[in-house]
Amino acid sequence: MKQTLLPLLLVSVLLTSCTTNLRKKEKQSSMITEAENSTTNRTRAAVDRFNAAFNKHDVDAVMNAMTEDCIFENTNPAPDGTRLVGALAVRAYWEKFFAANPDAFFEAEEIVATGDRCVVRWTYRKTKEGKPWHLRGVDIFKVRDGKVSEKLAYVKG
Repeated sequence: MKQTLLPLLLVSVLLTSCTTNLRKKEKQSSMITEAENSTTNRTRAAVDRFNAAFNKHDVDAVMNAMTEDCIFENTNPAPDGTRLVGALAVRAYWEKFFAANPDAFFEAEEIVATGDRCVVRWTYRKTKEGKPWHLRGVDIFKVRDGKVSEKLAYVKG
């Protein structure tokens, strides 16, 4: 009987230990998922703030949604666009852009966020030469401390 009890006792201890370790791992995984979800939610909120300010042509609100050391890569001139670094350069670009495109509007087709990154697939609409015009593309955002730190723009065609 002693010979049977000892192996059963060992198996019982091992199973208890494995179950405890599994529960610890599940709890850690759950905590990581909650933290990732929280970061993702903050990222999405920052990009939504930026896009709303953009569509209002509110340069102050756009810049309040971006970090001081922000980076914006425009789509022009092809093929590589222009890289603007810092709030002063980016602000100057937006002021000129909104003045030249008074009816510019970005319509988000799809938004995918994870962690501190967000991708927005969009259609840009405006009037060009008196006629409705549009362009489709993608923006890749990076968010830091609740603000857009990078906005990299790419277009089709």
